[in-house]
Amino acid sequence: MIRLGVNVDHVATLRQARYRNQPNAVQAEPSPLEFALAARKAGAHGITAHLREDRRHMQEKDIFLLRQKVDLPLNLEMAPIAEMVQFAKNLRPPHICLVPENRKEVTTEGGLDVGKHHKALRKVIAELQLCSCRVSVFIDPDPHQVEASAEVGAQVVELHTGCYANARTKTERIRELRRLQQAAIKAHQLGLEVHAGHGLHYNNIEGIFVVPYLAEVNIGHAIVSRAVMVGAEKSVQEMLQLLKKYRSPAKE
Repeated sequence: MIRLGVNVDHVATLRQARYRNQPNAVQAEPSPLEFALAARKAGAHGITAHLREDRRHMQEKDIFLLRQKVDLPLNLEMAPIAEMVQFAKNLRPPHICLVPENRKEVTTEGGLDVGKHHKALRKVIAELQLCSCRVSVFIDPDPHQVEASAEVGAQVVELHTGCYANARTKTERIRELRRLQQAAIKAHQLGLEVHAGHGLHYNNIEGIFVVPYLAEVNIGHAIVSRAVMVGAEKSVQEMLQLLKKYRSPAKE
């Protein structure tokens, strides 16, 4: 079974839609912390949260509460910049995923260009690992990006599944799944743990089960959206049931 990391960013997105200009409102809801606690009760394996530079959804206090109050590993998504590195060094989460940021995007679109930013990423990763953080990089499923990730010292790669999720034809889906398969195999050969995320939901998650060596998926929007209809615990449980079907097709 693949581990499930529940991303709670969009819980904060909903809260900020009403309370963006009232940061100290007593009744500001919904609460990312409460959703994370419900996810834990439902059996989630970890909580993921992205502290963006523009603070469009998660706030510093949210991240600290998740770290302090939820008895699950916290995976902090962050841009590899000095401000966030300092925040992470103070927080000391067990897991960090380095992601690109674009102020105009709704959510993270595309992976880091690790090769292009090789020197800077190597420095950031080494600094974070000194704080006992396990560092992953969010990359497009490209063997060259996988190789660069290993070279800069990452321990994990999270493969961007957005192109698979957005594929409109069977031919496009097959092409994207092959890219994911090849990247996962390369990562495994280089000793990197393989995660996946972006655009995954209840109707397409089983499609990526042909990708070998998957250890974890991080899913947010689909679970939060489903929770509106059935509640947080059930939305997590339903995804966990689907993930139980995964069997790595690769032979060790």
